[in-house]
Amino acid sequence: MKQDEKLKQIVKDKYDQLAKSEQAGPCCGGAPDRNKVYNIMMDDYSEVEGYEPDADLGLGCGLPTKFARISKGDTVIDLGSGAGNDCFVARYETGPEGKVIGIDFTGSMIQRARLNTEKRGFNNVEFRQGDIDNMPVNDNVADVIVSNCVLNLVPDKSQVISEIFRVLKPGGHFSISDIVMVGKLPEALRKDAEMYAGCVAGAIQKSEYLGLIEAQGFQNIKLQKEKTITLPESLLEKYLGKEERAAFMKGSTGIFSITVYAEKPGEKIMAENHKAETAADCCAPKSPCC
Repeated sequence: MKQDEKLKQIVKDKYDQLAKSEQAGPCCGGAPDRNKVYNIMMDDYSEVEGYEPDADLGLGCGLPTKFARISKGDTVIDLGSGAGNDCFVARYETGPEGKVIGIDFTGSMIQRARLNTEKRGFNNVEFRQGDIDNMPVNDNVADVIVSNCVLNLVPDKSQVISEIFRVLKPGGHFSISDIVMVGKLPEALRKDAEMYAGCVAGAIQKSEYLGLIEAQGFQNIKLQKEKTITLPESLLEKYLGKEERAAFMKGSTGIFSITVYAEKPGEKIMAENHKAETAADCCAPKSPCC
């Protein structure tokens, strides 16, 4: 448990620094070689409705809000909300009649996100400070949960997934982008604290990640997107010798960004299915109820 708390503090300290900086940089490792950042960064948000560039610190690894199936009036929770980027995209989707809650455990991130919100006059977006493995949210609150490259930073991922299940309404769903592994990282990469804070060393096996979601009781689990992450040579040089780098690049180890979708069982899903079936029956030719 002490090691878990130590890792949390490492992540908190790094993200506190990023929140206070003018330009954060890439999520995975903070490599200075900016022309290779696209290999390890989030997808391009520039064409996404509701995107606010000054709230984007470049700390993600996907576009979860693009795939999240958010409807007007939904209550959406963003785990690890940073400066507010995905919250503002979610607000566009849910509209002024919905609500968006961002959760982040770094006080400086919460402050920066609130300033971004106030500047835009968004009255239905709020930010709460807290751990995502112990969310400051009641049971059965969210229609949709999103998260962008955050669960890999938490030592107890099973607890986070349990919290997601608790906070979602019956029939609610999540869309989460994260980093996963296939194969084994070199020991130097796996043990380094900076690489943990940079989201690579904290990644678990893809099969284990999906297994945790299934074990919690989620259903209709789908991979919405998957892309290969290539660590820049400049980053690998910091941790590995020449022969080790060559072996790693030629090996079977794969680092991937995935966006995974899953639903919490419940009445909402069953009601929607029943409504669709009823509508199909009702609208049949010469049906008396139409």
